[in-house]
Amino acid sequence: MSAKSPKAATGEDAHFRSLEALYRSAPINRQYRSALTITGPGRSEISFAVDETSFHAANAAHGTIYFKMLDDAAFYAANSLISDRFLLTTAFNLHFTKPMRGGEAIAEGRWISGKRRVLVAEARIIDAEGEECARGTGTFLRSHIALSGLAGYRAKP
Repeated sequence: MSAKSPKAATGEDAHFRSLEALYRSAPINRQYRSALTITGPGRSEISFAVDETSFHAANAAHGTIYFKMLDDAAFYAANSLISDRFLLTTAFNLHFTKPMRGGEAIAEGRWISGKRRVLVAEARIIDAEGEECARGTGTFLRSHIALSGLAGYRAKP
């Protein structure tokens, strides 16, 4: 019996895996223990760790980590529907609902509307206790930057 080699991703799945590779390649993401998964068209999840390195003086997560993870989750949910161009965030509204004190968390992104030039997506953060800590809505504009021209945009096994 011969062992089958892993099948290369094609079409939509290849685009999703390439977006995940693009996320991993971004220099900013070296500062966070996080991983992106495109879970389907218009949907994403970022799992990340919250620890004292991201705390403000009152020992809870600083707003920068909320914004970063919400923006990224919404962005990648939207960009999962666009396979030729990189999107740009043009606006983002953020609502804090509970302080994050530490542990594992997930930012869930979901596309809401638009597919031509402007897309709208939302995201929420669920903390280690399973409670929502924040939510946000972003507006994303199709740029002139080709995804295929970005070094990080390629599927990796």
